[in-house]
Amino acid sequence: MTFEIQHTDPTSNARAGKITTDHGVIETPIFMPVGTVASVKAVHQRELKEDIKAQIILGNTYHLYLRPGIDTLERAGGLHKFNGWDGPILTDSGGFQVFSLSENRKLKEEGATFRSHIDGSKHLFTPENVVDIQRVIGADIIMAFDECTPGTADYNYAKKSMEMTHRWLDRGLKYFDQTEPKYGYSQTYFPIVQGCVYPDLRRQSAEFIASQEREGNAIGGLAVGEPTEKMYEMIEVVNEILPKDKPRYLMGVGTPQNILEGIERGVDMFDCVMPTRNGRNGMLFTSQGIMNMKNERWKNDFSPLDEYGTSYVDSFYSKAYLRHLFMSKELLAMQIASIHNLAFYLWLVGEARKHIQMGDFAAWKKVMVEQVGRRL
Repeated sequence: MTFEIQHTDPTSNARAGKITTDHGVIETPIFMPVGTVASVKAVHQRELKEDIKAQIILGNTYHLYLRPGIDTLERAGGLHKFNGWDGPILTDSGGFQVFSLSENRKLKEEGATFRSHIDGSKHLFTPENVVDIQRVIGADIIMAFDECTPGTADYNYAKKSMEMTHRWLDRGLKYFDQTEPKYGYSQTYFPIVQGCVYPDLRRQSAEFIASQEREGNAIGGLAVGEPTEKMYEMIEVVNEILPKDKPRYLMGVGTPQNILEGIERGVDMFDCVMPTRNGRNGMLFTSQGIMNMKNERWKNDFSPLDEYGTSYVDSFYSKAYLRHLFMSKELLAMQIASIHNLAFYLWLVGEARKHIQMGDFAAWKKVMVEQVGRRL
C-alpha cells in the first residue's frame, strides 16, 4: 500500500491524498461504509460502487469469524470472492466488539476470551490469531488487536490498557511480518493509538505507534462515551505526532460534523455504522440538515430528499414518498434511506476534498458544520 499527499489546506491541517492498494485507488479524505457481516445492510454491491461511489468497505473480524466462519471464507477465496466486492476492504480486528461484550469476555496477557453472542460458545482472540483470521478474510488493510478503552475509564485503567495494547502490538507486528497473504495480493497492517482522554497517554501511544513505521496508523478508543470536544482534543494531540506522510484512520466516527472536524485536524479515513443504522430507523442526513422521515411535516412535501442531489435516489423519490414507506413499514424505505445516507457521506468527503484542492476548506467547513447539524 502507498499513500501520496496531493494537496494541503493552507488554513488548517486538512489534506487530500491518494491511497493505492492492489484492489484499487482510494482518494482521501474518505468515508468507508461498514459491511459488518460481509454486507453493507440493505445495499447491493452495484449500488455501493455505481450509486454511492464507495471506494473501500469494511468487514468485521469478530462477526465474520463467528459466521460464516473462516473455513467458508477460505474456501470461497476470501471476502472479495465471497461477497463480490472487487475494491479495497479494511477489517476491524474485533477489539471493539470484544470490548462491547464486557459481561461475556475476559482480558489477560495472552489475549481476550469471550463468548459468542450467537450461541454462547467460548473463543480466544490473540494478537497472533487475529492476524491469521484477517489473512484468511483477505482484507487489503488489517488492524492490530487492541483493547478499546471506555471513554469514562480512570487514568490507571487507561494506562494499563494502553500498555497491554502496545505489548499486543509488538506480538502482532512480529507475527504479521513472519506470515504471508493467502490470495496473491499484498496486505497492510495498521497499529492503533489508544490512551483514552488523557493527553499524556495519547502522546505516549502515538509516539510508540509512529515508531513502528507502518504504512498507515489508526486512532481508536474515541466516540465511546467521552465528550465530543475531548474527542477533538485527542485527535489534535495524536496528529501532532503521527507521521504526516502516512494515512490516519479515525475508527468508528461518526456524525457529518465529526467527520468535517476530523478532516480539519488531519484525519484521512473514517467509518461508522450511523448512516445505515440511523437510516433504517428513518433518520436522513442531508446537506441542509437532519430529517426524521416519520415526522408529519413531510407528509405532503414532494421535494427531493436533498436539494443538492447528493445521492442518485434524490432523482426518484420525494420526502413524502419516503415518509409513506416508513409509515407503511415497507422494506424499500430502509433501502432508500441507507443508500441516500451513504451517498451523502461520500458526497460530503468528496466536497471536502474539492475544497482542500481549492484552498478554501476551512471557510467551507465552517458553513457546512452548521448546515449538516441542523434538525429540520
